[in-house]
Amino acid sequence: MARVGDMKSILFLALFLSITAHAELYKWVDASGMVNYSDSPPPASVKKVASKNYAAENPGLVLPFELAKAASDNPVTLYVSENCVPCSDGRTFLKENGIPFSEKTIVTNEDIDKLKQVGGNTQLPLFIVGSIQLHGFEANQWRTNLTQAGYPEKNLLPKEYLYPAPQPAAPVTANKEPERKNKIKPSVPTTTNRDPNGFQF
Repeated sequence: MARVGDMKSILFLALFLSITAHAELYKWVDASGMVNYSDSPPPASVKKVASKNYAAENPGLVLPFELAKAASDNPVTLYVSENCVPCSDGRTFLKENGIPFSEKTIVTNEDIDKLKQVGGNTQLPLFIVGSIQLHGFEANQWRTNLTQAGYPEKNLLPKEYLYPAPQPAAPVTANKEPERKNKIKPSVPTTTNRDPNGFQF
């Protein structure tokens, strides 16, 4: 016979597992100082609210609460370039572990400037989880930081999940589009793990 505490835990899990990707996940602190999470907006008296929407690529897809909460609190962003083997390895690692992430591509000089602004140098891949930045790919280090950020150890991402399309690190704007036509030629991997554009792998 299940105890009352066990039943409450089961009901709690059932409630949050019912949160879907098309709904927003809200986080706020109430008057008593307690942190709250829900898929419905908080009371009007709450002034500071954080939310995350997963609707864009996956309307109606069920996203486990533990994963949705981690992605909302500590979103993952991956900066990559072409012909970068560690970048590909890092991307594969995140997908195999069921980690939702945004991918930023480095192609133009504007992208390089943005990479330097965000990460301080041009070493790739640049892996960001929450406020933590890691340069280069090292599976154990990435996994440790993902776990500390609240991401489940087990892959809980639904098989139907569609990752967002990669976006330029420095998005194209109408007044800068002509400049971005001069793209940097894809680099050729070398034994020194450096390419002519200055990227470090």
